[in-house]
Amino acid sequence: MKPIRLIAGFLTVGVWTLASRVLGFVRDILIAAYMGSGPVAEAFLVAFSLPNMFRRFFAEGAFNTAFVPMFSKKLEAGEDPEGFANDAFAALGTLLIAVTLVALAAMPWLVLAMASGFAGDARFGLAVDFGRIAFVYILFISLAALLSGVLNATGRFAAAAAAPVLLNLILIGALVLAGIAPAPAGDGAALQGLRHGTFLVWAVVVAGIAQLALVWWAAARAGFALRPRWPRLTPEMKRLAVIAGPAMLAGGVVQINLLVGRQVGSFFEGAIAWLSFADRLYQLPLGVVGIAIGVVLLPDLSRRLKASDDAGGRDALSRATEFGMMLTVPSAVALVAIPVPLVSVLFGRGAFDAQDVAATALAVAVYGLGLPAFVMQKVLQPLYFAREDTRSPFRFAVVAMVVNAVVAVGAALAFGFIGAAIGTTVAAWAMVWQLSRGTAPMGEVARLDARALRRLPRILLAALIMGAALWGAGLAMADWLAAPGLRYGALAVLVLGGMAVYFAAGHAIGAFRLSEFARALRRRG
Repeated sequence: MKPIRLIAGFLTVGVWTLASRVLGFVRDILIAAYMGSGPVAEAFLVAFSLPNMFRRFFAEGAFNTAFVPMFSKKLEAGEDPEGFANDAFAALGTLLIAVTLVALAAMPWLVLAMASGFAGDARFGLAVDFGRIAFVYILFISLAALLSGVLNATGRFAAAAAAPVLLNLILIGALVLAGIAPAPAGDGAALQGLRHGTFLVWAVVVAGIAQLALVWWAAARAGFALRPRWPRLTPEMKRLAVIAGPAMLAGGVVQINLLVGRQVGSFFEGAIAWLSFADRLYQLPLGVVGIAIGVVLLPDLSRRLKASDDAGGRDALSRATEFGMMLTVPSAVALVAIPVPLVSVLFGRGAFDAQDVAATALAVAVYGLGLPAFVMQKVLQPLYFAREDTRSPFRFAVVAMVVNAVVAVGAALAFGFIGAAIGTTVAAWAMVWQLSRGTAPMGEVARLDARALRRLPRILLAALIMGAALWGAGLAMADWLAAPGLRYGALAVLVLGGMAVYFAAGHAIGAFRLSEFARALRRRG
C-alpha cells in the first residue's frame, strides 16, 4: 500500500471513528444530564463494560490478532481465504454462545469482579439485572469484529468503521425516547433514571444486531458471504487457536488492568462515572488515530512480510508513527492544558454538578499524559502480530499489569480515586518501553526512517506552542466558557483556535506539510 493510500486508509477509518466518538459524546452528555453519577448510571456503565471487556478479549483482541494476519496472507497467496474465514466465523460463534450462557449464570460474581464496592447497596442488583441483558451484545459485536477484519484485510474500511456509529445512534434514540415516553403518575427522579437505564440497556442488544447486519452485508458484497455452520477442527483452526492462545492471555491481562481501575473507583462514590466520562474524552483521539492505525497497519504489514518487502514495511511503520503522533501529541497537550473547560461545557449540566466536573477534569488530565503511549502501542503491536508472534506482547502485558496494580492501589491510598487513572497511564508507558525494546531483533522493518526521526521532535514543539496558547486563551475566556448561552461557542472558538495555532506552527517549523493532508484526502475521495 503506497504511503498516500496508507494515510488515506487511516483517514477513512479516522473520519468514521470521529463521527462515532462525537455521537458517543452526545450519548454520554445525555446520560450525564439524565442520570448524573448516581447508582443507575454507575450500574449501567459497569454492565455495558462487561460485554465490551469480553469482546476485546475474544474478538477485537485475541481472535482478530491471530485471524487478520493469517487471513491477509491467504488472501495475498490466493489460498481459499473465504473457506478459512467461514471456519473462523463458525468457531468464534460457537465459543461466544458458550461464554454467553456461562456469563448469564455467573453475572453476580462478574459484577463483583468488576466493582466489589457495589456489594451491599442498590448499585449491585441493578448492575446484575442490566448485565444479564447487555451481555448478549458480545455475540453480535464479536462476530461483527471478525467480519470487520475480513473487510479491513481486503482494503475496505468504511463499513467496518461506520458500524459503531449505529451503536451510538441507537443508544441516543433510546435515551431520547425514554425522555419523551409517557411516565406513570408520581414518578420521581429515581424512577425516571431507572426508566432511562432500562431503555438504554435493551438498546445495546438492538445495536449489536444492527452492527452485525451492516458488516455482514458489506462482507457479502465483497465476496465473503459467511454463514453459520457447525465448527470444524481443521489444521488451520488448530494453528489459529495456537496463535490466539497467548493473545487471549494478553487480552486477559489488559482486562485485568481495566478491572483494577474499576475496582479502585468502585470504593469512591461517583468515581466509576467520573472515570468513564474522562475515558470518553481521551478515547476520542485514541479512537480516531489509534484504531485507524491498528486497523490499516496490521493487514498491510502482514502482506508486506509475506512478500518479503522490508523497505515497504519500514515506510509504512514510519508514516503510521508520524500520522499517529501528529494528531495524538497535540490532543494530549490539550487534555492537560484545558481539562476543566472541556468537561464543564460537554458534561456540566442537569444532574452532573460542579464536583463531578472537577473530579472528571482531573482524570482527563491524567489520562491525557498517557495518550501518546496508548497510540504507540497500536503502532508497535502490529510488528509482532504480523509475524504471528503473540507471546511477546503477552509477556509485556503481564509486566504492565503488575505496574498498573501496584501504582493504582498505591496512588489510591495517597490520592483517592485518581489513583486508577495514574496506574493506567504509567502502565501504558511501561508497555510502550517494552514493545520498543522487543523490536531490536526485527531489523530494518522496525526502524523509523530519517524523515520520521526528524519530524517527531518538531511535532512535540508545535504541540507545546499550541498548549501554551490554549492555556492562556482558556484563562482569558473563563467568563465566556462559564456563561450558559455562550459556552458552546466559546469552547468551539478555543478548540478551533488551538488547532489553527498547532497546524500553523507545525507547518512553519517543518513538523509536517499541509499539502500531504490534501493529497491523502483526494486519494480517500
